[in-house]
Amino acid sequence: MSDQRNRPASTAGLEAVFRRELPADRWAAAETAYALAVLHREQGDWAASRTWVRQCLRLLDGFPEETEEQIATRRTAVGGVPLPGLLHEGVVRARFGDPD
Repeated sequence: MSDQRNRPASTAGLEAVFRRELPADRWAAAETAYALAVLHREQGDWAASRTWVRQCLRLLDGFPEETEEQIATRRTAVGGVPLPGLLHEGVVRARFGDPD
């Protein structure tokens, strides 16, 4: 997906990326889970969006949040979905609400 910044990825394609990232890089997987939550919400699939919000929150749990460097995203976009500059529980909940 060389044009990830320009055109949204398919959710299935992005889920495959997530599965590859998960065992190797929890932070990248959290960024991808956030992107999947956004994509599903944009497609009107609220249940799937909430599932990915929960996944993102689970992955973020345990990461330190004391400094901006610790919560700064490493990528500007994933699968065509812009990421916030900072990613932590408060940002996720502010953008999606309570996923439960």
